[in-house]
Amino acid sequence: MATADIIPVGLGELDLVADLYNQVFAPPRDADSLRRRFEGRRNILILIAQLERRPVGFLTGMELKPDTHFGWLCGVLSDYRRAGIASQLLEAHLAWARDQGGYELLRFECYNRHRPMLHTAITHGYNIVGIRWDSQHHDNLVIFEKELSEG
Repeated sequence: MATADIIPVGLGELDLVADLYNQVFAPPRDADSLRRRFEGRRNILILIAQLERRPVGFLTGMELKPDTHFGWLCGVLSDYRRAGIASQLLEAHLAWARDQGGYELLRFECYNRHRPMLHTAITHGYNIVGIRWDSQHHDNLVIFEKELSEG
């Protein structure tokens, strides 16, 4: 397991997030599309995972409602998977949300085809609370939540 530096960054780093996103997911997104998604949102969180100062993963989130913070996008470059990077990003998100005060839940969605992330979520104590169909990607999204009062 690799120990990454998890660094909170601001909206000024959306070009980096878009670059990492495009190395992990398709279709591509640009920084402006990410910026538009964050418009009007509260408590935006952007985390970058680095190994030896090289960005290898990211997690973005925003307030969904006053008691729930939503982990919107999370990804790790393929060469760095199975090294615990996603776990460290989820743990950093949890710690950040606890530090903010007022949040009771973390929520995120994961495509059914992304099996390693499904396993990671369950391993970290997230519960499956729903499922929804994404017609654009032709896949189910599994909806996960974790109570902040849990470990």
